Amino acid sequence: MVLRISSLASILMLAASTLFAQGPQTTDNHIKVDQFGHLPGDAKIAVISNPVTGYNSTQSFTPGTTYEVRAWSDRSVVFSGAPVSWKSGATHAQSGDKVWWFDFSSVNTPGSYYVYDPARSVGSYRFEINACVYHEPLKQALRTFYYQRCGCARAVPYAGAGWVDAACHIGAQQDKDCRLYNDNSTATSHDLSGGWHDAGDYNKYVNFAWGAVVDLLLACDESPAVWDDASGIPESGNGVPDILDEVKYELDWLLRMQQGNGSVLCVVGGGGASPPSADHAARAYGPATTSATYAAASMFALAAIEFGKAGQSAYTTTLRTAAENAWTWALANPAVTFANSGKLAAGEQETDAYGTLSRRLAAACFLYALTGTAAYKTWFDANYAQAHLIQWSSAYPFETTLQDALLYYAKAANATAAVVADIQGKYSQSVKTGGENLPTVTNGDDAYRAYLKDGDYTWGSNSTKCKKAGMYLNMAVYNLDAGNAAAYRRAALGFVNYMHGVNPTAFAYLSNMGAYGAENSINEFYHSWFADGSQLWDRASVSTYGPAPGFVPGGPNPSFALDGCCPSGCANLNNLCVPLSPPSGQPIQKSYRDWNTSWPQDSWSVTENGIYYQAAYVRMVSHFAASSCPVTRTVRMRDNPLVRVVCGKGASIILRSGTFAMADQYIQIFDAAGNLLRQIRIDNPATSLKIDLGVYGAGIYFLRTGGQSFRIVRNSGQ
Repeated sequence: MVLRISSLASILMLAASTLFAQGPQTTDNHIKVDQFGHLPGDAKIAVISNPVTGYNSTQSFTPGTTYEVRAWSDRSVVFSGAPVSWKSGATHAQSGDKVWWFDFSSVNTPGSYYVYDPARSVGSYRFEINACVYHEPLKQALRTFYYQRCGCARAVPYAGAGWVDAACHIGAQQDKDCRLYNDNSTATSHDLSGGWHDAGDYNKYVNFAWGAVVDLLLACDESPAVWDDASGIPESGNGVPDILDEVKYELDWLLRMQQGNGSVLCVVGGGGASPPSADHAARAYGPATTSATYAAASMFALAAIEFGKAGQSAYTTTLRTAAENAWTWALANPAVTFANSGKLAAGEQETDAYGTLSRRLAAACFLYALTGTAAYKTWFDANYAQAHLIQWSSAYPFETTLQDALLYYAKAANATAAVVADIQGKYSQSVKTGGENLPTVTNGDDAYRAYLKDGDYTWGSNSTKCKKAGMYLNMAVYNLDAGNAAAYRRAALGFVNYMHGVNPTAFAYLSNMGAYGAENSINEFYHSWFADGSQLWDRASVSTYGPAPGFVPGGPNPSFALDGCCPSGCANLNNLCVPLSPPSGQPIQKSYRDWNTSWPQDSWSVTENGIYYQAAYVRMVSHFAASSCPVTRTVRMRDNPLVRVVCGKGASIILRSGTFAMADQYIQIFDAAGNLLRQIRIDNPATSLKIDLGVYGAGIYFLRTGGQSFRIVRNSGQ
């Protein structure tokens, strides 16, 4: 049914000026805040910057002596205080900024706020204080795995209207009929469909999936109350937490990669187009390897534990059998390798001997925890000391998957007490006293409260940030150094705030999150689907949709450089061999640029997403997410609070004037099965609109408008 607004007596026209927030007249991103907000009771610190070096060094900013926290709705002052100079006015080398901290941790009343500088008459981006501030970023970050699915159609209502696409890589000699990289005969054909695209390309790697799958499974294990069955993916409502449903999509592919003898093929790759369904290039796979097989064994075993907890007994049995078969083959074939560089896919997936050992240790740990079989424990006990954590007495963020497996061993029944004590002792001592760990937080060594040493800012530094936070969170997970629990939580929270906007760029390092609370989120990142010139992004006309929400880009990378073909060997693209500053020539934390041009600018080394970055972020934020969130919430589109869900017996949706561009002619409401319930034609984009939800029962609904989709949960009694 199509209804015109002018004829609907049940729709209330409301003046936008009386409904919606005010905020500061001028926003200035020298005032950095977590753009999603803060939990009541947590530390709340805004960082104010005066750029001394770097691309913004001409934008001098000295804060006033008094700062305020103001209510967004009426600009009333709820707190005031003095910003404190970081390190007595020193310039922070990693950012090139002089910095002040404004601590407003005593503000705990739920609401919408901004930080204000009355001397300069400028304010921060909007942020919320409530128990559910991290609900939307966590949900959208998890939903990116749905967009990364290979062989799966992305369709409304599960995909936003701007990011629909047919199933990809199911054509001739693609994943359902995949052939060996050096033998195209039908005899080598396997159905290797499914799984996640690894990053901004369409390749799929077993070894690279290892960290991502383990992080998601541990996120489920560590924060079980956070995960619901209603995130808006096709499996929502099936009685299994959606995080496990998403991991299952990857596990089902891994099971297809496993051969009858237990070995596991290592990689599938080839092609590239936008959208993914337009990629018709032939694909190929690499052979089974020892490292991939041990990686798969560890993922299967840990997954069997988690799916067992979820009551999925048949699938648990399948995973256990697959894990045991993989271990048996790898044990008998300890040195089978395949270097794919120059042959198949991008990026070398083969590990060195230590990488294979790491995967074997993880497999032994999880298999023992799953089965209780003594052989796994015996091997683990005899070999765990080869891990760098034990050899070096140092925990650090580039080996978190192995460190997590070592720590997990303590959960296994009858784990050897001396081994557990050795692992936990070395880990906790390093995190507590190591020169790159907790002391850097207590000493305030990072002006932006998320310390990494200079050399740790490499390709994928945002992932490293999230993994460092995970190290602090592990101290609580395993009850290590309980007396300092608050300090570890506060340390981890600094990294959450950094990812959400408390950093020198003032970007919330998630893509396209204006609808979900981050006004200054990432607009572009390297991805074959969301690429320059694609149907989603066109610089000439400015993107209609931009990338899908919630993707974590790589992060600042001071080693960025133009491709080696520059300045004159890049064929018809030599014109792109121009200096790019940023990211070049910047202080470390400013070595970031919001762009997605590929070769020869090679933006992938700074902005490309990765499933492992994504999983590390999801796991980190899940520790701060609420176990349940009220339906009433404000949903913001881009820079304005345009959509509001109002709950109660007269549940309704209010859409502010300006929500609708001239090209957006309809509002559509779908049920969870994708059935269109209501379609409303917009005659006048300048009006506000109230839609009554009282005619619908309890359940999940999707509202589609303005090229974006919003999930609405209506509980019984509302």
